[in-house]
Amino acid sequence: MRHMSDIVRNQKPLTLPETATVKHACECMRQRKVGAVLVTDGQDRLVGIFTGRDAVGRVIAEGRKAEATTLGEVMTAKPRSMPPDQPAIEALRLMQDSGCRHVPIIEKGKILGVVSKADFRGNEVDRLDEETGLWERI
Repeated sequence: MRHMSDIVRNQKPLTLPETATVKHACECMRQRKVGAVLVTDGQDRLVGIFTGRDAVGRVIAEGRKAEATTLGEVMTAKPRSMPPDQPAIEALRLMQDSGCRHVPIIEKGKILGVVSKADFRGNEVDRLDEETGLWERI
């Protein structure tokens, strides 16, 4: 059974301050080929998350200007996170229950990384599908 620490080992997550613009965040996401930015405060603590879905739904669809909108204005504040010692299936469960695609991995306030649905293997996804099917039949 894989744990979150196995997935984020040696990961260097993209972090930016709340004052960064959406345009800058999107440029960084494209350059790093990632789907999320972890938004941090002055002490590198997680305060939010900004994803490609946020760029579409909270910026473009609302007619905001990416170069004038800060991450703090459109991020998801206080995102749900997990410690690294949790089994990978727990992150998938959290994503399904929360309707999100990214989960920050935090240990004692320190950001270790972020996982997305694409990080998971068939066995973990199959197990979650099986659990979901069981609940739907009850």
